[in-house]
Amino acid sequence: MADLSNLRVAVLVSDGFEETELTEPVKALKEAGAKVEILSNKSGEIQAFRHQDKGTTVNVDRLIDQAQPSEYDAVLLPGGALNTDTLRMESKVQSFLKQMQQDNKPFAIICHAAWELVSANLVQGRTLTSYYTIQDDIRNAGGNWVDREVVVDQNWVTSRQPQDIPAFNQEMLKLFAKFAPTASNLR
Repeated sequence: MADLSNLRVAVLVSDGFEETELTEPVKALKEAGAKVEILSNKSGEIQAFRHQDKGTTVNVDRLIDQAQPSEYDAVLLPGGALNTDTLRMESKVQSFLKQMQQDNKPFAIICHAAWELVSANLVQGRTLTSYYTIQDDIRNAGGNWVDREVVVDQNWVTSRQPQDIPAFNQEMLKLFAKFAPTASNLR
């Protein structure tokens, strides 16, 4: 297993996220030693969904407005149509993602979360996958959408849906390990 004990991961998420698309990758990251922070556009708890039914709630660590991309080594974007449709229009989310990309930090994106990349104008020329219903949005933004359980393109790993989480987690851990700070180069 990858040692991510020096990796700080920002999870950008809001109400309406797909439960397992947050809980399973976060569990895998924590088991690998990563420090994970849940960042949201609201404080307190956020509501998960299991497709259309309410699921658990998750505690928010910080508001997105209080976080700086320089504080993190990687970003995880869980899906869920309500979650991503809300976050994609937040200017702070767009600028956070643009800065993370400019700094060539790794991204793990699943399901509808690719919408956030579309709205941040980051998909031009990139190959990625997502939930099938947003493939037109990705193509219209200049991305190359493919129907595979997981796609790695440079510093991004993308996946389609909850059933793909085992492959997604495996590739996310591999990708994040390539970018993880070592003890000798910690800030």
